[in-house]
Amino acid sequence: MAQGAGGRMTDQGRAYMYGAATVGIWSTVATAFKLALRHLDPLQLLLVATIVSLLVLLTVLAWQGRLRELGSVRRADLARSALLGALNPFLYYVVLFEAYRLLPAQVAQPVNYTWAITLTLLSVPLLGHRVTRGELLAVLVSYAGVVCIATRGDLATLAEGNLHGVALALASTVIWALYWIANTRSALEPVLGLTLGFAFGLPWVLGATLAFSSLPLSGEALRGLPAAAYVGAFEMGVSFIFWLKAMKLTSSAARIGNLIFFSPFLSLVLISLVLGERILPTTLLGLACIVLGNLLQQRAARR
Repeated sequence: MAQGAGGRMTDQGRAYMYGAATVGIWSTVATAFKLALRHLDPLQLLLVATIVSLLVLLTVLAWQGRLRELGSVRRADLARSALLGALNPFLYYVVLFEAYRLLPAQVAQPVNYTWAITLTLLSVPLLGHRVTRGELLAVLVSYAGVVCIATRGDLATLAEGNLHGVALALASTVIWALYWIANTRSALEPVLGLTLGFAFGLPWVLGATLAFSSLPLSGEALRGLPAAAYVGAFEMGVSFIFWLKAMKLTSSAARIGNLIFFSPFLSLVLISLVLGERILPTTLLGLACIVLGNLLQQRAARR
């Protein structure tokens, strides 16, 4: 890790540290999702995770001495936060967790990883961006990877696979991309904005849980609470804080951004070791295509 002349870690070194910590967290979440869903349904998992994440974010604001800022947010920003909260955590994680319930983790995780490609496509009608040839190639390569994973390399088996689960995983990328496009118009500091979004999203999650599921208070559900709490604390909370810290400290956003490409491969290792899934060659090939598509998209965007 980079250090200064006096032996103290440089800002870039600290950026790598926070970035690596974020990637480490992201590599665990697919496994945590599946462990929690063994005992909880998607709405129960989301309820626990949202509550824990909101507590983590409020604790961060309190530690920073910024809780008072919650009371001085403009009405327009509150209204935007309410909309963003309906997208994330509510809609996004309901769809994502249902996809994980239906699919093996080695399928759901790589497919969800195409959200950056979805963002490129949605930026055309919503932001007026133009898709270059390089970006179009990135889209084709990434979705070829999705097809490879979903069909296990044999198109004839497509109808035999869980198309509903794959469709939900792809739908989650649309919701996530819409969330980030809408979030670009927010003037709020990111941690403050995310806290308000989760505060507004919690009533949606609670209402849906009471209407379509039940509170996770039974003996079976209680067994899933540790994994659900981990998802809320780390996937929805700490990783976001660490990533913001890394991007603030780095002298090159590209250096830190490229770290995320380690995450899905590390995730497959944990999926194999902890969940016992046999990682198929087509999963590795498909994931390689998805990662390559993301790299091509980044290169085309920089050009």
